[in-house]
Amino acid sequence: MKRHLIILKVFILLVFLSIPATETAAKKENSKPKGLEVPSSVVNISKENTFANPTPDLPRLQPSNFAKELLESSKIKIENPKLIRMLNESAATKSPFSFGARATIFLGEWPLNYKSEETAPNWQYQKVNTNFYDNRGGTGNYQIHYVQEAQKIIKGGLTAKVVQAEDVQKMMQQKAYEKVRLPLAFETAVGGGTKHHQVYNIPPTRTGYLYAYAPAVHEKGSLTFGEVYLVMKGSKYRIIVKNVTSQEIGAWIPIQDHLSFSFEARQ
Repeated sequence: MKRHLIILKVFILLVFLSIPATETAAKKENSKPKGLEVPSSVVNISKENTFANPTPDLPRLQPSNFAKELLESSKIKIENPKLIRMLNESAATKSPFSFGARATIFLGEWPLNYKSEETAPNWQYQKVNTNFYDNRGGTGNYQIHYVQEAQKIIKGGLTAKVVQAEDVQKMMQQKAYEKVRLPLAFETAVGGGTKHHQVYNIPPTRTGYLYAYAPAVHEKGSLTFGEVYLVMKGSKYRIIVKNVTSQEIGAWIPIQDHLSFSFEARQ
């Protein structure tokens, strides 16, 4: 009898211990970014694209221990990967002879961080191709499919002029990717001769138009700038940010290796 009670208690304990773990796992699963819901008219052409687009540049630079200490000392959040890289490369030499030394070094004015407020897709951002066939003299359906007639370069960009635009673009691209989970690039291309197998029927007495569009996301948010100073006092270092400003900024960022199709049959 005692043995059965011990087994029962162990079983109940294991059940109770498993509940928090299950709930935690569920919470983690629900917290994972699901990405953007892609409509059925949008297809991935990464395998068919005759132009080999480079992998989107999404910097995930990890700060060194020294850089991490500096970043944590700043009252303003710093996310600029270029500035973080510079701090990494500066890897401090904390000399034992530096006690009593004082210095303030101006590192320049930087875009420090970007806060995303809205990320919205435009599935027909830019038309890249039109396939046409005249079946008005036909007696049955004519089938057409997408064939890219000429190479097309699709460019995005910021909606306002800012200093160090490339740094701003990288921060905005990273934040947008975290939301949509699709390959984003400020410049991408569709190669001539790219095809897709989806067939569209043009009835007799009709003309058929198959349009292909490059999709993009419109990213909008707030950008923070500031003057960055490295302050040394003895063997201790810290970052001070002065003259902090912010501005609203937007950007169009094309979705790489994706096309949105639209078909029309006209009389």
